[in-house]
Amino acid sequence: MAYIVFIIFLIVAIAGLVSLIFGLPGNFVVLIDTILYGWYGGFSEITFRVIVALVLLALLGELLEFLIGIAGLKKYKSSNKAIVGSIVGGIVGAIWGAPFLLGIGSIIGAFIGAFAGAFLVELLDRKDASQAIQSGWGAFVGRLGGTITKGVIGIAMVSIAIFSIVRN
Repeated sequence: MAYIVFIIFLIVAIAGLVSLIFGLPGNFVVLIDTILYGWYGGFSEITFRVIVALVLLALLGELLEFLIGIAGLKKYKSSNKAIVGSIVGGIVGAIWGAPFLLGIGSIIGAFIGAFAGAFLVELLDRKDASQAIQSGWGAFVGRLGGTITKGVIGIAMVSIAIFSIVRN
């Protein structure tokens, strides 16, 4: 039975990592999955220390994703309005793209939406097209960097959980 529970844990953890691509909070899926596995095992393998470490990593992942997204926009001299436009555009794009390509469209939609949101806000704010394109590119680059960083943290979280389980 323990092997079946471990395999279910791995499947859910991998699903959490995959969900990061779609802009979902997959690191929290990994965290909850690990806590449930710990509960199943009486917290003998997944200790309080491991859970605290995973909580901190999940929060760090969210913070870094947000900050890297903003840094991408700021690097390309985007306005504060463009930052808001990028966030809203990314959300709208992910929702709009979700039905396409078996859900993969939400990934493409989120990136295109972030670009379009920043671009349109800058363009409507009477900036020239060149600056608007730069701002959109900054949104795209920032979102990509944030997603990759959050994914690396998610992989670290899963690795810590597996190491803790195997070690004990």
